[in-house]
Amino acid sequence: MVRSRSVGNATNRTTLFQVQRHDRLLTELRRSGAVRVSDLARDLGVSELTIRRDIAALAARNLVHRVHGGATLPAPIRSLPARRTAFTIGMVVPSLDFYWPPIVAGARAAGAALGVNVQLRGSSYDPEEDRRQIGRLVDAGQVQGLLLAPSLDGDDADRMIDWITRLPVPVILVERQPRRWTSTPRQIEWVRSDHGLGLEIAVHHLYEQGHRRIGLRLSGGSPTSAYLLQGWRRACADLDIADDAVNVPLKGLSAVIVHSDPQAIVLAQNAADQGIRVPDDLAIVSYDDEVAHLAEPALTAIRPPKNHVGRLAVELMVSRLLDGDKRPAQGVLVAPELVVRQSSLSRRVRA
Repeated sequence: MVRSRSVGNATNRTTLFQVQRHDRLLTELRRSGAVRVSDLARDLGVSELTIRRDIAALAARNLVHRVHGGATLPAPIRSLPARRTAFTIGMVVPSLDFYWPPIVAGARAAGAALGVNVQLRGSSYDPEEDRRQIGRLVDAGQVQGLLLAPSLDGDDADRMIDWITRLPVPVILVERQPRRWTSTPRQIEWVRSDHGLGLEIAVHHLYEQGHRRIGLRLSGGSPTSAYLLQGWRRACADLDIADDAVNVPLKGLSAVIVHSDPQAIVLAQNAADQGIRVPDDLAIVSYDDEVAHLAEPALTAIRPPKNHVGRLAVELMVSRLLDGDKRPAQGVLVAPELVVRQSSLSRRVRA
């Protein structure tokens, strides 16, 4: 009898946990429109296999739509256009590994929900390679629109924007934004993470933890760095703290924000080798949240809304293709979120 009651209690606990996971999954879907298996497994502290089983169970009840690597809300639940679309959209991104897979997953999830085929091509951070990959998609004559993330650094940026505006299909930039208004016949639309706001959130978080001497480590050559620097200067001005500790040694700092996760993990390891304790001697916030949770201690991170950016880009493109020039051009900023872990918490908070 005792054994039977014990097994029954364990079963009830398992069922309860499953119900909680399903509720969390559906809540996240209603919030963002798509979820990734890896993100849910990490946030809920379970295996990816468990999350896949949860998605399969909900899909069997027609509560979610299964897609590669995650799930979306089924079409009847989402706000869809009045008529079913049958578009093919080309997507050219500079990398198919770090940072970009969640954006691609979001775009494909939205495409699956909207009846849109997304043709993906990997490029590089070289403008000429961007032009080759874009040109191949256009020359094939099979795409009605393009989602692009071209290199917009240096003197070639304005020429690239001018070239893009003259393509025969509408274009939406993904995680990119023209530097200024142009007098071209067609204005470029864009969707990107508000990286500057993300950096401001990080600075304010560290300030609330009691830090006043905060540093910033930027990745050289990253298109994100310019936005992060703008956010850094705004936050420091708002809080009346020094903004001169950019890419400087750690000596004299009590906290540092690092772009991106791999660099933050290396910095934490080097600090430990020097006897600097994280977070007691040095608080660390990473920017990206790809692998920040794997550090020891786990790193607080700013998480750009990558999946949501990809999804919005497809939805914006479908709106453009359906409405044509009747709809004004749009630029969309999506706010990142702060994921608080051990590396930034003060002693009083941890106590």
